[in-house]
Amino acid sequence: MQPPKPALRDGPVFIVDDEPAVLDGLRLMLSTFGYACRTYASAEQFLAVVAPESLGCVIADIRLPGMSGLDLQRELARRGYSLPLIFITAHGDIRMAVSAVKAGAVDFLEKPIDDALLVESLRQALRREGLGRLERGRAQELAARLQRLTVREREVMALVVEGFSNTVIGERLSISPRTVEHYRASLMEKMQARNLSELVRMSMLLEGDTGAIPHQAGSGPRP
Repeated sequence: MQPPKPALRDGPVFIVDDEPAVLDGLRLMLSTFGYACRTYASAEQFLAVVAPESLGCVIADIRLPGMSGLDLQRELARRGYSLPLIFITAHGDIRMAVSAVKAGAVDFLEKPIDDALLVESLRQALRREGLGRLERGRAQELAARLQRLTVREREVMALVVEGFSNTVIGERLSISPRTVEHYRASLMEKMQARNLSELVRMSMLLEGDTGAIPHQAGSGPRP
């Protein structure tokens, strides 16, 4: 019986290297682990076909003709693409590779590539990409719910997740505690939060994705 294939195999592996032997060797090796690979001889060639909705992982050499691997990393970030990136490097490129990891690359591996290390790094990258995609989808869903709140409900929500009581919130907003309770019940229903701890977690995810929930009046329907 064949062992189960690793999870999150929902996107190809994009290999970018100017050495044909490296491209062929990595493609053949990774295919034995069930990965579908696409190969490119330059960063420019890859950028010409990658799209915002592309899934998978990029394996790229640090040094490439024309646009370098670091330039590729910066361009993907500028476009807002979330593809994880693994760098392969020669010994003299280690300082560059460390900088790339600090800028968000998943890993860097020295040539000649250790197959087992590359496969493990690739699995981690795809796992991270899959979890990140789920989180981004969740944040978008919560942002849509947030748009349904009135300005006053947003103000109450911002204070609720900071831990203030209905009485203190009422004093800050110059409304009665009973009115606060009304807004609180309404926003909990619209956000589909079952309890306060769930609302706090929603708020944290929203802050990380779209900025802090405003305390003061802003866009949105009026009460």
